[in-house]
Amino acid sequence: MKHCGTQRLETNRLILRRYRIEDTGAMYRNWASDAEVTRFLTWPAHPGQEVTRRVLEDWVNRYASEEYYHWAIVLKDNGEEPVGDIAVVDMKENVSMAHVGYCIGRDWWHKGITSEALKAVMDFLFDVVDVQRIEARHDPENPHSGMVMQKCGMKYEGTLRSSDWNNQGIRDACYYALLKAER
Repeated sequence: MKHCGTQRLETNRLILRRYRIEDTGAMYRNWASDAEVTRFLTWPAHPGQEVTRRVLEDWVNRYASEEYYHWAIVLKDNGEEPVGDIAVVDMKENVSMAHVGYCIGRDWWHKGITSEALKAVMDFLFDVVDVQRIEARHDPENPHSGMVMQKCGMKYEGTLRSSDWNNQGIRDACYYALLKAER
C-alpha cells in the first residue's frame, strides 16, 4: 500500500475533510449525541460535548500518521459543518485490506449522502493508496447500512453469527467487500 494519510476528497455534493477541534459542536449536535444514530455502533451516544471534544482531539492527533484515514462528511451547500463520519477502522497490510465504517446524522438519512461518501473513499483507497480489498460490515437489523454497501458495488460475502459487538450486545455481522480487480 502507498500510505498518504487523510486527503481532502470532493464529490458533486460533498467535501470529505480532516476533522478540526472546531467541529465539536456540530459533531455532537448532528450525530454523536443521538442514541438512534449510535444504536448499531461500537461507541455510545456522547452525554456531553466534552466527550466529543476529547474524541476529536484524539482523531486530530492521529492525522500525524500517514496510515490514518478519517473524514468528516460535509455538504457543500451546508458551510463547513460536518453531518457524518467515515473512516478506515481496520487495516491489514499483509493482504492489502481496508475495513471502512461510517455514520451520518439522522437528518441526512436516506438521501444518498453516505453512499456518495463511501464511493469517494473507496475510489481514493483503490486508486491512491492501492488497497486491493475494501470491506465493511453491518448488523442484520440495520439493513440500510448494507444497502449503502451494495449501492457502492460491494458484494455480500456472508453473515458471521455472534461474531461482533455493538450497542445492542453480541450480534451477527453481515460482511460485504469489493476487490480492486472487480471494479
